[in-house]
Amino acid sequence: MSLSPSSSEMEAVCYLFGHPIAHSLSPLLHKTVYEALGISRAQIPFPSTDIEEFLNLTKDPKFYGASVTMPHKLTIMRHLDKLADEAVKVGACNTIFVREVDGKRLLCGTNTDIVGIREAFFQNVPDPSVFQKRPGMIIGGGGAARSAVYAMKQWMHCDPIYLVNRDALEVRALMTQYEQQKMDGRLIPIETYEQAEQLESPGAIVACVPNLPPKCEPEFRTRDIINVMLAKARKGAVLEMCYHPSPWTEIATLARDADWQVILGTEAMIWQGLEQDRYWTGVPIERLPIQEVKAAIHLALAQSEI
Repeated sequence: MSLSPSSSEMEAVCYLFGHPIAHSLSPLLHKTVYEALGISRAQIPFPSTDIEEFLNLTKDPKFYGASVTMPHKLTIMRHLDKLADEAVKVGACNTIFVREVDGKRLLCGTNTDIVGIREAFFQNVPDPSVFQKRPGMIIGGGGAARSAVYAMKQWMHCDPIYLVNRDALEVRALMTQYEQQKMDGRLIPIETYEQAEQLESPGAIVACVPNLPPKCEPEFRTRDIINVMLAKARKGAVLEMCYHPSPWTEIATLARDADWQVILGTEAMIWQGLEQDRYWTGVPIERLPIQEVKAAIHLALAQSEI
């Protein structure tokens, strides 16, 4: 049983809810924003797998929101009063915010990972034609992969989208969610090296898996497929969502060595966090301390690698 943190000394409080979260830079990101805005708020890490315990924390009048991470992005949704359309379409919620309707506080859920992925590409790839109207590719099948599908379809105009994952059941679940929401475009699972060789190269790749070397046959097959796609003549940009303990993962390194542009996962993390603060503070993103946040995150990563 985890210990519930206290908010007694704070004017307002939000939480980072998930497990494990010891490595997360989310509290630092929001601390940087609130200090720059002169707001007396804080995000408290709440490492737990107990949703009921977390929901008790939301009853505090000082509670204004939460970042929700694994393993709760899907399961938290049924406990909320209202869901934004993007959370419903993605099938995952990473952000809780509070709205008052007829004197009642409502717990609302949305998904800002989609904005993080979108901005990671548009802020870092000077020419969007690198990925627009070209295939996209997603490595993985969890909540981040679902967010990547939405971002690629809604804003990046990638079609088709290739799905590469060791777990066929995860791929099927992602495709079922996509079909139920009646989103336009095609999803194509890549299951073999030979199939990968026949496909057009993607313009955008989002890697949503932990930085672990392959150990079993499905993992080796997945790595072979990734290498085939990276080796194709026409290149693009790769967003590596994993950034701990180092943003330069095995996949990021393979992509760099194959002459792809690599966008580190901290970029997506920063932009999704700024979007959260837009919900929580009402301050437009362009008025948030973007450069201060980037500097704080990059310094923290550099210090963790020393």
